[in-house]
Amino acid sequence: AAAPDVLVVAAYGLILPEWVLTLPRLGCINIHASLLPRWRGAAPIQRAIEAGDVETGITIMQMDAGLDTGDILSLHRLPIAPDDTAASLTDRLARLGAEAIVAVLRALQQGPPARAPQPAEGVTYAAKVDKAEATIDWRRPAAEIERRVRAFDPFPGAGFACGDEVVKLWRAAVVPVGSAPPGRVLDLGAGRCAVACSDAALELLELQRPGGRRLPAAQVLPGLAAAGLRPGADLPLPG
Repeated sequence: AAAPDVLVVAAYGLILPEWVLTLPRLGCINIHASLLPRWRGAAPIQRAIEAGDVETGITIMQMDAGLDTGDILSLHRLPIAPDDTAASLTDRLARLGAEAIVAVLRALQQGPPARAPQPAEGVTYAAKVDKAEATIDWRRPAAEIERRVRAFDPFPGAGFACGDEVVKLWRAAVVPVGSAPPGRVLDLGAGRCAVACSDAALELLELQRPGGRRLPAAQVLPGLAAAGLRPGADLPLPG
């Protein structure tokens, strides 16, 4: 009954039915937080960080019946910083997406926009983040775990078992080490510690105990020593 000229969708999470897609005179437009066709799907920001992509962006897309398969109306690139989290990158992409959609809507007032089919090459899918993925497996490469820590900030937050607690790791840095079994806690001196991974180690920089706040690791480590987060101890590996 509203007879809209156009519908705009952002991070909706569901595929629109055909009757909705065809309802507006100018169709439905999606603000998608990746450079399509890379990272179609529910979690493009998290998956781009996790994969180590050096750039992402905003695609303004004319929606069709597929999953993020519609024609491209405009494409806007944005570099991913080495310390970007899902939160910080989302904020920057939101500002870029707001500017991009306003420009497209203004262009629509002048007539049908130029449309480009998505390339057939380079298609990847960004699966929804599951809480089970948040458990750190120290048998993985250190850089991969560090990226996942940033990709899962603020949700669901990467964590590891330490005694009877699950400790959240919010910030870490890759450090080279000699041979050590994955999960071994290593002394870096001056109240610092790292955990051995498959190829290097991760220095723990920001931690959060259950019910506590995010704090610099130096403030948290003394209280976790009795639970097993002390040099020479082995943290449990997920089954």
